[in-house]
Amino acid sequence: MAQRDIARGLLAAAGRTYAAQAGIRLTDTPAPLYRLLVLSVLLSTRIKADIAVSAARELVRSGFGSPRRMLDATWQQRVDALGRAHYVRYDESTATALGDGARLLIDTYRGDLRRLRDRAEGDQGKIRALLTEVPRLGPVGADIFCREAQQVWPELRPYLDKKVLAGASRVGLPADERMLARLVDADDLAAFTASLVRVALDRDLAKSVTEGS
Repeated sequence: MAQRDIARGLLAAAGRTYAAQAGIRLTDTPAPLYRLLVLSVLLSTRIKADIAVSAARELVRSGFGSPRRMLDATWQQRVDALGRAHYVRYDESTATALGDGARLLIDTYRGDLRRLRDRAEGDQGKIRALLTEVPRLGPVGADIFCREAQQVWPELRPYLDKKVLAGASRVGLPADERMLARLVDADDLAAFTASLVRVALDRDLAKSVTEGS
């Protein structure tokens, strides 16, 4: 089975970014980038991805879609929004982290993650390192953000972390960043990496992709 056929099958079956799933229309502007950051924080805990996505949607629906609005919300309002999305195991600590993260972004970057990118001078490693300074956004969360943000930040491309490479191995694709990146157009890399993460987490999905390609 040709590798490009598998890549096309992945995009067709699971090639939706987590940002898109959360209703985030990702552009290189402050609000969508912040909402992606919040989603990355939510996804980085040991909780089902669908619940994290629902929580990200609920926070925006509740009016907390910018650093200032998140910071101005009370801790209880954040807890309640997370609870409505059934993000209950980590709701209290996450509500605290989201408030602290919003304050950091406002104080350090005036609420604009593009300033973080500028401080890193577009360097992939430096961007990732600065992201880990955000409360609750450790290396896993930084990987999530960078995988998705490469859709609008070309300097991150290709961003293929260990989880992506694990998914590639599961469906018989090369666990080599350059070879893997060549299988799709650059504009499809974010969707492609999302699909590879999904097959890394779902053996049945991986099987259906390889058998259906």
